[in-house]
Amino acid sequence: MTTANLLDALHQQADEFISLRRDIHHHPELAFDEHRTSELVASKLKEWGYEVERGLGGTGVVGRLRRGNGTRQLGLRADMDALPIDEATGLAYASSHQGVMHACGHDGHTAMLLAAAHHLAHRGRFTGTLNLIFQPAEEGGGGALRMMQDGLFDKYPCDAIFAMHNMPGTPQGRLVLREGAAMASSDYVTVTLTGIGGHGALPHRTADPIVAAASIVMALQTIVSRNIDPLQMAVVTVGALHAGKANNVIPQTATMELSVRALDREVRALLEQRIKSVITAQAESFDVTATIDWKPGYAVLVNTPEETAFAREVALELVGADRVTLQGPALSGSEDFAFMLEKVPGSYLLIGNGAGEGDGHGACMVHNPGYDFNDANVAIGSAYWVLLAERFLAA
Repeated sequence: MTTANLLDALHQQADEFISLRRDIHHHPELAFDEHRTSELVASKLKEWGYEVERGLGGTGVVGRLRRGNGTRQLGLRADMDALPIDEATGLAYASSHQGVMHACGHDGHTAMLLAAAHHLAHRGRFTGTLNLIFQPAEEGGGGALRMMQDGLFDKYPCDAIFAMHNMPGTPQGRLVLREGAAMASSDYVTVTLTGIGGHGALPHRTADPIVAAASIVMALQTIVSRNIDPLQMAVVTVGALHAGKANNVIPQTATMELSVRALDREVRALLEQRIKSVITAQAESFDVTATIDWKPGYAVLVNTPEETAFAREVALELVGADRVTLQGPALSGSEDFAFMLEKVPGSYLLIGNGAGEGDGHGACMVHNPGYDFNDANVAIGSAYWVLLAERFLAA
């Protein structure tokens, strides 16, 4: 089948999977609560002849399809969870669950992979093993790691693994690839400063944690500017600072919440060392104590060279050079597909959700109450997965 015929075939079946996408959008489920979604995915895969296992990582689903005597094994992954956001799109299929919405397009990612699964089951030409991984809890829950801890790659070994995410602001259907570090690590830090509280009129009898916190906020900004190579990416954000309840009371404690990101593993380690050192030294200088609770989040997402080169070839074959970015910019956001790439070579690519020029999409970034996945990507995204699978598992 030529690429033109493949795209035509996927366009012809797109309406069915757009309806499915909108159904998932209408019934969003948060991390590890994707019971309805996983049931829908599992039932479709079983209907099409896949071997199906549910429950990996809690609510994850894996569908396996084996053909011929080929020995290669391919993994394709889509995420399923929604976000704790009140939807403000006004769409007919908007969320029916208050405070929960598909504001990142995981409904679309699931629909694209299901559309590809349907085509590959009925018309796919390949030999080997196809593992379709529908993952829960990408949004901060670490569902990828949970699936791996439950034996994902022991039960379903893969020679390579790939995933795709939509990107608002990029023209609809444009495929963006990147070799090397593509998305940042994310770590989360809670700092509790404990001093001596007292009357606001007698500050000399206190050890004020608010003053210490203010100094720490400013001192942390020097870590990126004075400790990190200017050519490296690093972010230290103090997103929350809580202390006190009255204007004439110096509180005993203050609490700070930090988000820390890097695109290099060594930079990530340096950030942790310097942040802890700066906080401790600053606290001591104000005669307060600092308790630091460091929670490692997602790893740096690193796309491997050979698999990214292969993914580029598939993109060029499918949509042509005018619609492919061969080496896109790295992103400061995080993605737990990074954990899978630490175990299996592979690549994570982006598909444009629309640039906003009159298409009704693209102006609204993900994690926004007005966001919606661009349904025009269902056909192109699923065609990409079909072509990649057939090329990787060439008969």
